[in-house]
Amino acid sequence: MKPIIPIFFATDNNYLPILDVALTSLIQNASKDYDYVINVINTGLDEEKCNIIKRLENENFSINFCDISDKVETVKGKLKNLYHFSLQTWYRLFIQSLFPQYDKVLYLDCDLIVLGDISKLYNQDIGDNLLGAARCHIVSDNDIFSAYAESFCGVPHQNYLQAGVLVMNLAEFRRRDLENKFVYLINKYDFDVIDPDQGYLNAMCNGSVKILENGWNKEAIPAPLEGELNIVHYALYKKPWQYDDVLNQEYFWTYAKNSPFYDDILKMRDSYTDEMRKEKEAANVEIVEHAKRCLKNKNSFVNLVIKGNPDWFSRLQISDAQ
Repeated sequence: MKPIIPIFFATDNNYLPILDVALTSLIQNASKDYDYVINVINTGLDEEKCNIIKRLENENFSINFCDISDKVETVKGKLKNLYHFSLQTWYRLFIQSLFPQYDKVLYLDCDLIVLGDISKLYNQDIGDNLLGAARCHIVSDNDIFSAYAESFCGVPHQNYLQAGVLVMNLAEFRRRDLENKFVYLINKYDFDVIDPDQGYLNAMCNGSVKILENGWNKEAIPAPLEGELNIVHYALYKKPWQYDDVLNQEYFWTYAKNSPFYDDILKMRDSYTDEMRKEKEAANVEIVEHAKRCLKNKNSFVNLVIKGNPDWFSRLQISDAQ
């Protein structure tokens, strides 16, 4: 029997065509020495489109669509849908309790292309760290975002992780009770983060992240490449199916052309108007202004939770969580 590699995505109906492209790239480049279980967590999807995606299943890959509506019910009012971040990104914080059969998993955003063998990412030795992840150059290479990382979230800017590609140590998540502590924090404080769950993950996992080469999560910005280019991640507001000048967009279109959703993706591109682009670009300016406001906000992770207590997360008491 081959070793099993569990891989998670999260999506809504709008991103199903994009998920199909990501899965196509992942499957084509994966080692055949493993069996892969793809779990797509969601809160309701178009069954017909899901069945089209399931055509990708083969002797090495199974694809499951997992509705977690009941799980997120208690906190869904607090889950912010900001800027270019989708609401679904929050769902990865519940994997540890929903899938107790796994001690280690991969989480991948949908807006990426896998060019390397994904088993090599899974086999990264992250020790007893909570996560393995690449640093977020969008944050570390920007003075305002770097200040936000350090002054608001309490994380050194050079260690601020990009949460779209994660090696997750679920055994350690459970040992440290990360999910319940997250629910406690969001209910008690509801921090005004600029990057939804990524901000919470960085604050909670600070000091327990194995930093990986950004070749495993190369953002579509002109940052230096570390190691081999294994994953291209269209993490900014510019997506290849919305703009014509996205760095490394050719990788997306190479795989999109082989998808049965190709015509749908072309329609998405052609129907994306200049007015929509202006709104996105305005939001990209607003996120910087938002970060500046966070720097003046006394209700930050640093001030309310971390200050004077560097071991705050392990000491966090949640008996009065709700």
